[in-house]
Amino acid sequence: MDDLNCARTCADALYAADAASRRLGIGIEVPAAGRATATMPVSAWMLNGHGLCHGGYIFTLADTAFAFACNAYDDITVAAAASIEFLRPAAAGDELTAVAREIERRGRSGIYDVEVRNQAGQRVALFRGRAFATGRPLLGTGPGQHDTE
Repeated sequence: MDDLNCARTCADALYAADAASRRLGIGIEVPAAGRATATMPVSAWMLNGHGLCHGGYIFTLADTAFAFACNAYDDITVAAAASIEFLRPAAAGDELTAVAREIERRGRSGIYDVEVRNQAGQRVALFRGRAFATGRPLLGTGPGQHDTE
């Protein structure tokens, strides 16, 4: 299986087991191994006490894109660390897009950057994640049988 087909097959398996992303309405696209795009509509129930999208949901969207980018190699990969910089708020009705790209992957570790933008193309957040590959295959496991990011 080539790298792109492996990445997409891994994404399909991961998404099937990812109840949180499905519940939040997050959609996933995998254009290449080590890259992933996650989209999420901001609903009114996602707003915090200031009437803005809760930062936790923005983090979750970015973390989801990160997870699908780093789980592209048929090796269960989890987050070892992550940080986010919030640049502007998001509001109900916004459509957020998180684009993750692999910066470096060596041995069992990887660094991934994720940029979150709104429907106007404005940067909402910048996220960086450090991944750890467990050495266990992702494919061939059933939903709920693997530790995923």
